[in-house]
Amino acid sequence: MSTEQQRYFAYMLRLWQVSSDRDPIWRASLESPHSGELRGFANLELLFAFLEEQTSGQPRRQEQPKDISEN
Repeated sequence: MSTEQQRYFAYMLRLWQVSSDRDPIWRASLESPHSGELRGFANLELLFAFLEEQTSGQPRRQEQPKDISEN
């Protein structure tokens, strides 16, 4: 067995579209089946940034995911 730390992520992904004045916007949420933690994302770019940060270990941007529970 390798001495490197094994990393594993599992999420339930939910995607839905909301209307806006211009183009429709995709919202997303990830739920951890292990902890039940739910993270919401105001757009796909924030979702992808979070996943990239989780898999690379390096933050890509300083912006925090926005609470989307109102939509």
